[in-house]
Amino acid sequence: MAPTLYDTKPEIGDLIEIFRGSYQHWAVYVGDGFIVHLAPPSEHPGAGASSMMSVITEKALVKREMLWDVAGTDQWQISNSLDTKYEPRPAHVIVREACAMVGAELPYCVFRGNCEHFANELRYGKAESRQVRKAGETVLAVGAITMVGLGVFALVSTLFGGSKKERREEK
Repeated sequence: MAPTLYDTKPEIGDLIEIFRGSYQHWAVYVGDGFIVHLAPPSEHPGAGASSMMSVITEKALVKREMLWDVAGTDQWQISNSLDTKYEPRPAHVIVREACAMVGAELPYCVFRGNCEHFANELRYGKAESRQVRKAGETVLAVGAITMVGLGVFALVSTLFGGSKKERREEK
């Protein structure tokens, strides 16, 4: 059984966050040890969520699998952190809609339609991905730092660099 970060047992409708190293996989708990999640097609249960194909695929399947099979040895936790931002839908509605979607093939995009978007839409009626937003903020921050660095480099080069021709003529 995969280790949990807490000793709390999930309740139906809870969001499950599975830690995969550099990213998290998301699912909705539907009871009796089962989750419903969006994962790329795979040949055996539980493989899709951790596969690199999850990043490059254009289609994904809605699957109902045992939490322990999907999590494997990865840690997981109940993560209903958007409850402070959005009102969760009734648990029976979340589970009914999640189970009704099992077997459906959906478009997949890591930026606009990933497993976290899928799970949040079921729980809150809002397709949102905090990890995509955080990644975008990081890219913007790195880009801004890079632009400032390039600006400083250009200024220093202009002030102190001179051309090779000028330096030869000075000698």
